[in-house]
Amino acid sequence: MIREIEATEIKSLVSSAIDHHGKHQDALISILTEVNDRYGYIPPEAFKEIRIQLNIADGGIHTSESHLFGLASFYQMLSTTPVGSHVIRFCESAPCHVMGGRQLFQAVKDYLKIEPGQTSPDGQWTLITTSCLGTCGVGPVMLVDDDIYGNVTPDQITEIFSRYA
Repeated sequence: MIREIEATEIKSLVSSAIDHHGKHQDALISILTEVNDRYGYIPPEAFKEIRIQLNIADGGIHTSESHLFGLASFYQMLSTTPVGSHVIRFCESAPCHVMGGRQLFQAVKDYLKIEPGQTSPDGQWTLITTSCLGTCGVGPVMLVDDDIYGNVTPDQITEIFSRYA
């Protein structure tokens, strides 16, 4: 279940992120990442607050909410929609596919009872596919939150996911 986020909380977080990273174009991804890390996604209200705080005249930059949304939706490590408590990023690259990724992917979907891009009804899991996790030598590979798992077989799924229960 997604909790309601108060405007003052977003304002404070955005202010802190801007103070930490600065008011320049190179800081936008870092600012968005801080918001994403706090809430698990970037709420729509945060785009507006970032725009407002960055567009302040004293050395700020001019940006739009649509530009910020575009950045956030471009990077797979950021989310513009709420996600589960645990995010599984499943590599669907050719090396992982050849090493048994298709069977593993089916086992993951069967275990979670969701499809890519969905969040489980209990809000615990979100499944996302990605083109590469950068560890092709140990495929098939998946990332659960910040933990990477390589050489995964379908029979390991229950044990791996039980670590996050």
